[in-house]
Formats: sequence, structure tokens, C-alpha cells
Amino acid sequence: MKPIPYFEFRDFPAGSETAVQAALVEAVAGKHYILGKQLLAFEEAYASYIGAAAAIGVGNGYDALVLALKGVGVGPGDEVVLPAHTFIATINAVLQVGATPVLVEPDEGTCNITAATTAKAITAKTKAILPVHLYGQVCEMEPLLQLAKKHHLKIVEDAAQAHGATYEGQKAGMFGHASAFSFYPTKNLGALGDAGAVVTNDAAVADFVRMYRNYGEVQKYQSELVGVNSRLDELQAAVLRVKLYYLDSLNAARQKLAAVYLQELQGLDDLMLPVTAPYCSHVYHIFSIRTKQRDALQQQLQEQGIRTAIHYPIPVHLQPAYKFLRYSVGDFPVTEEISKTSLSLPLFPGLQLEEQERVVKTIKHFFR
Repeated sequence: MKPIPYFEFRDFPAGSETAVQAALVEAVAGKHYILGKQLLAFEEAYASYIGAAAAIGVGNGYDALVLALKGVGVGPGDEVVLPAHTFIATINAVLQVGATPVLVEPDEGTCNITAATTAKAITAKTKAILPVHLYGQVCEMEPLLQLAKKHHLKIVEDAAQAHGATYEGQKAGMFGHASAFSFYPTKNLGALGDAGAVVTNDAAVADFVRMYRNYGEVQKYQSELVGVNSRLDELQAAVLRVKLYYLDSLNAARQKLAAVYLQELQGLDDLMLPVTAPYCSHVYHIFSIRTKQRDALQQQLQEQGIRTAIHYPIPVHLQPAYKFLRYSVGDFPVTEEISKTSLSLPLFPGLQLEEQERVVKTIKHFFR
């Protein structure tokens, strides 16, 4: 029986691989590999796609978070409110800029933070809210925007998993003072290596990020800031510009696959399916189900050659690296329950109907 991967790169839509290869050849032929026309073209195209004033390409999604936080003025002595249920890059970025991460519970259904949970964590030291559009669904942003306005806070969106997702018709990345995107290869919009971008409508933030990513230089050998080297290179920019053309088709393929799971897996014992909040669209970077029988179900799928993943098996607040934050078991029961019950099913553009049918059949058989 042929194994079913959790994720696999396939030529979808057909011909897209050839288009990517052609873009790479074009970029190599241009013989300008750093801060060239490929990067400028992608930045303009991505900003236009999001509907934002500027997109600034950087080395990876983590750097995008760090630069976005720095760009809006977050630093030592500040507190940043963020979800306890997220990938470690989010909390690392807050620590990287010298700020204090303040964790809050996500909504039990959407797994995203809400204004209600966030409001409880705001203090006189709070400088920013860092909503994570987890799994491919935008947070319910209007109440968060109102909360931020009330307390004079910045919002930095972690949109690493939500390329093309919308809330009230606006795309992820359009709501905050700055937003961070990752183009890690497996993302909905993925490069052929590490890559990222900061998106913003604030000209001052855009200018800062452009300088900071390139050693703080305002022009060659003239540094206005103590910056870093985090530049999106020409080859990755060329690839991303081509893949951006296909992004809506790729997201539609994910949504079609998700609709099958949502239809076929209803009403199975304690199995909880993904929840989409009102006014939100979901681009299903991850299709995460939940069941108290998670480990046994994962084992059964594994035995049938079906690969799965867990996002995320150890909550941030219980990771050894963050003991100094003094969180304990039981501090975030919703987050801890999600970590114990979540299982991510195969879902990627190009997954075949017969492959998905095998996944569904195995899950149904398990719950009988």
C-alpha cells in the first residue's frame, strides 16, 4: 500500500513547477542576486495582493516578526500579549527585541486569541498585541482593533500561516501596524528555502525595515541604524512572484479538500472538527482535528501508511527554554487540552481524491 504523506510538493496546478524553474533561470541570467529587480517586483506584487502600501522582503518569517516588532517601537520594558498556543517563533521574536511575552488562552473553537482573552492581560506596560492567524484563519480582528485603540496599543499580525485568508473581506496582513509573513516552503505561499516579508501601511515602519534588514544602511556604506543582514534574495523572490500567481488556486484546492473532511468526518464520537468564526475565511494551512483518542488514532493512521502531524505537542509555556517565565502546568488549560488532543491530517494541493478517501475511511473505521 502506497504511503500517504502528511505533505508533499506536487506539480499543482499542473505546469507550475515548470514556471518556477523558468523564473529561476531568468533570475540567474540577470546576474544580480541581492536587492535587485526580482525582489522589487515581488514586493510590489505582494503588497498589491494584500492591499497594503508596502511589503519588504526579509530572510525568513522569524526575522519578519522581529523586524515588525522593532518597526512599531516594541523593545525592552514593554509587554506584548500573544497566544499561548502558537509556534515558538512568535514568543522568540518578542524575547529577541527585549520585550516580555504575556501569554493568553486561545478560543476553544477557533484556537485563535480573542479580544475577551486579550483584555484580561493588558497592563500599564503593554505595548502591543500579537495575534497569530493560526492554521490559516484570521483572528476576529475588529474587537482586537477596538481594544488596541482603547489602550493605545500597537498590533503586529503573525500571518505566517494565513496567506490569502480574509476577515470581513480584507486579507490577513491588512489590520495591524505591521504584519509578518513566512514563506517557508510548506506555507500556502512557499519559497524554495527560508524567506519572509513585513507588510505595512505605515511609511515610517517600511523605511525602518528596509534599512534595518540591510545593516541599517540608508545608502551604500552609510548606516543610520545598527541593523542586521536579513534580505530576501533574488532567487527566492523570483520563485515567490510566480507562486503568488497561483496562490488563490492553491488556497481553493486546500478549501476543497477541507470541505470533504468537514462533510465526511461529522458526528464521529468525540471528534472535533475545525471551527471557522463569523466573517472569517479559512485557507487551511493546517487541518487540525481534536480527539481525546489522538495518540491511538495517529497510531492507527500510521499503521495504514498515513502520515500526520501534531501542532503543537508541547505548549510554549511548558517548553524547557521558557522556564524563566514561570508558567506552570494548569496555567493555560485550553492550550494544554489542544496540545493533548490535536492531530493534523494530510491536506496539501495535489492530494488525490483516492488518497483522501483512504484517510477518511481509516478514521471512520477507528471510531466505529
